[in-house]
Parts: sequence; C-alpha cells; structure tokens
Amino acid sequence: MTASYEPWDETRGAEIIAEHASQEGATLVILHALQQAFGYVPEAAIPMVAKALNLSRAEIHGVFTFYHDFRHKPAGRHVLKLCRAEACQAAGGDALAARAEAKLGVSLGSTTADDRVTLEPIYCLGLCATAPSAMLDGRLIGRLDQKRLDALIVEAQR
Repeated sequence: MTASYEPWDETRGAEIIAEHASQEGATLVILHALQQAFGYVPEAAIPMVAKALNLSRAEIHGVFTFYHDFRHKPAGRHVLKLCRAEACQAAGGDALAARAEAKLGVSLGSTTADDRVTLEPIYCLGLCATAPSAMLDGRLIGRLDQKRLDALIVEAQR
C-alpha cells in the first residue's frame, strides 16, 4: 500500500478547507484532510485554516504541533511505525528500534535519503499482548522480532 499524494496547491487546499469548515471539530478534520491529500500539512495552509475557522494561526499551529501524526513535510512512500510504549519497550522494542535505525540509516522521525521509507515512533498501537509491535502503511504487526522487522524493512524499501 503506497500512498500517492497531490502536490500542494493553494486552490485545492482552499477547497479542502471549505469542504470541512462547518463540521464539528473542524480543525482536526481539516488538518487530517489536508494531510490525506498532500501527505503533510503545508505551512501555507495554517493561516488559511485559521481564517476559515475564525481562529488565530497560533491556535491552529498549537493543534498541529500537539498531535504527532501531522507532518511538516511529506513522508516517504512507505511509513514504518515502531511502537515505543512501555509494553513494547519491555518486550525488546528498544533493540528493534535501534536495528531499524541502523538498517535504514535514519533515526526515528526521519525519512531515508531516497524517500522510500519514513521511520516513525508511535506510542501504543493497542497490541500490548503481542508486543513488540509495528505498523507498516497502516497494517498492524504484532510479535515483532528481528526476522520480521528485517522482512518489513525489505518490503518497505521496494
């Protein structure tokens, strides 16, 4: 499952904002819609959202920075998220995170130079009973070990 995003376009951004501006919880709805369309929330969209919702840019920026899933720039073609919550850490997640960083040549929160893989921390996937866990492009993986992690990395690098 690779994501295909539109290039940022102010007119398209305005359409997305207008489409969701009247919904309850519009700030989050709009930010998610922008990220779904463009792969990230462009900085230029923040004042547009603020104006449409009659909020300050600081309020929109505060929501944007509070939630870790919103991106400042597009992710790689594949996103590998490693659970960093306590249950996964206790089950060997720290070593797996270090292994992923070494194999991909990036730190958590970064994208490989070829833009193929973004490696992200996530704080609980709800798979504590099958820890450690990960998510590749929205697909949950439990009982992660070195062999399964290596296979996920190979899959993501395609």
